[in-house]
Amino acid sequence: MRGVSVLYPMEHDLKPQLLFLMALGLIVGGAIGLLLYSTPEGLGLSDDSIGYIAGARSILIGQGYRETWLASNGPVTHFPPAFSSILALIGLSGLDPLRGARFLNASLFGANAFLLGILGWRMTRSQAAGAVLALLFAVNASLFNAHAVAMSEPLYIFFSLAAFLTFSEHFSSASSASIATGKGRGWLIATGILTAFAYLTRYAGLALFATFLVALLLLHDPWKKRLVNVAIFIVSTLPFLIGWGIRNKIVADNATNRTLVYHPLTAENIEMGIYNISEFFIPVEVWRRALMKIPNFFLILAAIIVLTLLIWVVYKGLKKFLQPASEQPEILSFTNGLYILGYLASIISTMLLFDASTKFKLRILSPVYVALLILLVWFGQWAWRKRNTLSRGIILLVAALIIALSAYDTSNFVTKLHKGGQGYASFKWYDSEAMDFLSGLPAGVRIYTNQPGPVYLYTDRSSYVLPDLVDAVTGMPREGYDQGVQSLQKDVLSGNAVLALFKFGSEEEDAQSVYLQLADGLYLALTSHGDKIYTAYPKP
Repeated sequence: MRGVSVLYPMEHDLKPQLLFLMALGLIVGGAIGLLLYSTPEGLGLSDDSIGYIAGARSILIGQGYRETWLASNGPVTHFPPAFSSILALIGLSGLDPLRGARFLNASLFGANAFLLGILGWRMTRSQAAGAVLALLFAVNASLFNAHAVAMSEPLYIFFSLAAFLTFSEHFSSASSASIATGKGRGWLIATGILTAFAYLTRYAGLALFATFLVALLLLHDPWKKRLVNVAIFIVSTLPFLIGWGIRNKIVADNATNRTLVYHPLTAENIEMGIYNISEFFIPVEVWRRALMKIPNFFLILAAIIVLTLLIWVVYKGLKKFLQPASEQPEILSFTNGLYILGYLASIISTMLLFDASTKFKLRILSPVYVALLILLVWFGQWAWRKRNTLSRGIILLVAALIIALSAYDTSNFVTKLHKGGQGYASFKWYDSEAMDFLSGLPAGVRIYTNQPGPVYLYTDRSSYVLPDLVDAVTGMPREGYDQGVQSLQKDVLSGNAVLALFKFGSEEEDAQSVYLQLADGLYLALTSHGDKIYTAYPKP
């Protein structure tokens, strides 16, 4: 059955396929409906979310992809343009990108569940396995949460899954073809384009590019076929990457707003990653807390999984590379295993060398979670084919347990989320007295703040960032801090600006010391629930 296309039925009887598609449709519809139900006040919002939304609004009004939430209004290079561009496209209907993001991510949640169902079917040749994979994705609280925030990960996952599907189709179409026929090249070109779209959604798409490049070199034979297909893939992908890099170089004199500077992983970052990993593996809070008491339990578990994947991928890949006549590894499971390794290497390299602000947050780890679910279903189907009654019983029990516990965890999250927005979407921000104060300022008054994102969102005013001792991206000391403090205070005391500090007193010690220096000598015009606004002293 090797080489059967996903576009054609694998059974002569259409009834099983119809039942599978109906089941998949129910899962997709349920996923979309659940996310919409959970977010009546809109998706959760973070600083990056507001950056994407502001960028989309900037595109809509014809200014291009710019930082409209900041007074500088410079061109955006830190975030690739795909997510904002699609929000802007939706905005052409009259729907503001802030609201459009909710419907986009809900649709992507369903679309990603559908793609996983098709991938699972293709990977295992089992419609039941495909349905289980889609369901595991739809009920997973971590992945649901990743889609419930206005971020680019859902779109990135969509392009990645679509690329895995076309890459698998390329190998099926080309498995028995000669180079001369060119069979399967269309699917390879599609893979290259989808990989480029993934990169234009998140720069982590470079890991996807590397995954397919390595897979082509390892799995194709002979060398001429390897090199031809590698060239086709590169030519299909690079124009998009180069085009975006040239744009950034022209408008901002940098390609991705990253600088090569070494900064080690912090203990706080590692602890954050361990906690997020624990939430994915153990959906029950009580169990998770008990296991967290075991020293380094989840760190060791993650290390074992990564080491096992490394050994398996190297063995399968090198065996095929060194012994071309040997059996081809299953493409989807192999490339997803390879992708996990490449993605983690890419993220860790970014943290160490390019961007100290990148953390092991849920959004960063979510593509790994999706790939792990794919490998879990592949392994389960592999064990199922052993036709051992006991092992099949265990597989059914484990699958039912995982789905039930995940659904329970997700239901708790849905209940909590339905009551109010996440992050900056919370009433604590849009009902803030500080926001009301800022909204009432005269148009010409400048706003300096530690929260430019929500200030832009709820006052429709751009603002100025604060002087800072350390650059969050490079982790290096900033120059001109003292001059920046003096300039800010002079501007506020002149009556032409205000200083708005949110969550005053609850930040880390370094940030708090900066706030105290900035506020020194200024008039406290408003204090409310930890928010403080400083102005010039009232005239007598």
